[in-house]
Amino acid sequence: MNSSQHSSFSEAEAYHETKRHSDTMFAYNVYPCTIPQDFSFVPVHWQDSIEIIYVKKGSGIVQVDFDIFTALSGDIFLVLPGHIHGLRGLPGCRMEYENIIFDPAFLDVSVINLCSQKYWRPLLSGQISLPVRIECTHELHDQIAFFLDVSDKMCDQHPDGYELGVKGNLLMVFSLLFRMAIEKEPVNQKNEEKLKQILICVKEKYDQKLTVEDMARTCGYSASHFMRWFKEATGMSFNHYLIEYRLEKAASLLRSTSDTVLEIAEKTGFENLSNFNRLFRKKFGITPSRFRIARSPQETTL
Repeated sequence: MNSSQHSSFSEAEAYHETKRHSDTMFAYNVYPCTIPQDFSFVPVHWQDSIEIIYVKKGSGIVQVDFDIFTALSGDIFLVLPGHIHGLRGLPGCRMEYENIIFDPAFLDVSVINLCSQKYWRPLLSGQISLPVRIECTHELHDQIAFFLDVSDKMCDQHPDGYELGVKGNLLMVFSLLFRMAIEKEPVNQKNEEKLKQILICVKEKYDQKLTVEDMARTCGYSASHFMRWFKEATGMSFNHYLIEYRLEKAASLLRSTSDTVLEIAEKTGFENLSNFNRLFRKKFGITPSRFRIARSPQETTL
């Protein structure tokens, strides 16, 4: 499988993700991930590529736009360019999944032909929509899963012509998805842009004091309206979301730096060390110091 262990928070933290996930000559890649082992919280973000989230085992939470799903083994999620999405764990649950990421150009969407006129242009311009979630019970699920699995094996074994096979399999996946295409209802773009604005603010200022009142003013909402709106949009309160973001960032620093726990707490926006230790232990089940020892390279090689 053409894969890279997607195990650090930095790979998923950018809200507008501009990183290229593979060589431009073969713009297709697969990242195997596990929640909560790799991370327990992937902040809501968006990117210019197409992403397929293919749940292999277990269950968790997947958000695409303003829809929040309890993802189950076998579920397949489609995320188109520019659409916000994120993942998080369920208490006591583990979820293994693949992020299949590729540029729209990989499917020749910009080539002027019948397919671009009839399918790609209406899809990417928002005139039609494809299903976001394909459950195991859907009549076309097994066929879609088959083509994704075959591509996986091709990327793993690299037989002659596998690049053509992967591209052909993806086209087959979309030929099936387009059977489910529907004319799209107009979306509330103002709501989406406001949410993206808040997400960018958190990304850039998570180490500073951010209040509900500050965020509400950014959106032009009252504090009470903002709190209701944000929870409906993300499934959690703003303060909970901010704490989750900060804790995941802290966990990343514990893995990758020699900064003291106090320094990391301060760098991730926690003004009180005891409060940081309490929240970290509540989320990860161990103290920050023990987390660093457990995730150290020496520990993992034993």
